[in-house]
Amino acid sequence: MKWWQKLKKNPLARLGAGLLLLFYLVVIAADFVAPYDPYDSQPDGSLLPPTRIYWATETGQFIGPHVYPTTQGPTDINTGDRKLLEDRQKPAPVRLFVKGAKYQIFGLIPLDIHLFGTVGDGKLNILGTDEQARDQFSRLVHGGRISLFIGLVGIVISFPLGLLVGGISGYFGGWIDAFLMRLVEVLMTIPGIYLLVALAAVLPAGLSSAQKFFLIVLITSFISWSGLARVIRGEVLSIKEREFVQAALSMGANPFYIIVRHVLPQTASYVIISATLAVPGFIVAESVLSLIGLGIQQPDPSWGNMLSLATNASILVLQPWLVWPPAILIILTVLAFNLLGDGLRDALDPRSLQR
Repeated sequence: MKWWQKLKKNPLARLGAGLLLLFYLVVIAADFVAPYDPYDSQPDGSLLPPTRIYWATETGQFIGPHVYPTTQGPTDINTGDRKLLEDRQKPAPVRLFVKGAKYQIFGLIPLDIHLFGTVGDGKLNILGTDEQARDQFSRLVHGGRISLFIGLVGIVISFPLGLLVGGISGYFGGWIDAFLMRLVEVLMTIPGIYLLVALAAVLPAGLSSAQKFFLIVLITSFISWSGLARVIRGEVLSIKEREFVQAALSMGANPFYIIVRHVLPQTASYVIISATLAVPGFIVAESVLSLIGLGIQQPDPSWGNMLSLATNASILVLQPWLVWPPAILIILTVLAFNLLGDGLRDALDPRSLQR
């Protein structure tokens, strides 16, 4: 049975792949999916709960889904709660494909159409607003670009390095193998999260979020390739003794050509599985750094710095919509990658391919 047929029969792997496909499509089209600019504040709209959608007016007349302009009212002296003020005279219909904040597709094509929104003065904050009166859903969607793509960029940087070091070490052996493996062992002894915190803390002040993003990726990639190199080295030790490698060597092929063209491709199944299981580590690393204030900083959104509000106990009780959505998305993303990785591991198992 071919590996993709076996993968399709694994419901958990399909679930993980489906979730990841959905998440990546949404964040790629974040400008279209998000109804508002993630940096814009709404007048008198700080810490609004998720907007309530109505279907009929106060008189009972059905007019379809709509919302009302909502602002925070004065604080109740007895309970400490802030009342919501809704202007029932200005219903704003909820529609698909409405005009809103302008954006550009790939920086070339200007558009102002969003997937959903309102027609009128009312705002549809389906996940409420933050302390700066910014739409939480729009920030969550845009923040996913950093949190999701940091893993893919990290894989692109770290895996080629791990493949080459492991391939060279296993193929040549001798003092090259000894030197490279000692280097790998030193890197493997470094506690990753503490190194990230230490290095992130000494980054120069004034860096933009984009610069911090790439520095976090580089730091994370620097300490994550060593485990892959060690495993690849073990696989190359056995692969280099096979007939097709010996045939290429007897024909005078360059050793580096043999490694890249004949040896490393034989490790593809392990690399694919490792990549899907390694991406969550990059996502969690970014989330932890942003959570403790050393990663992506406000006003730029990421799931990690949005989750940093969880350090305030009152937020957890009074404004839970600010904490649970990014936390749930991080959990679902990590779980989806693990489900897909486990499915690929089972599908690419040589024993299953023979059945």
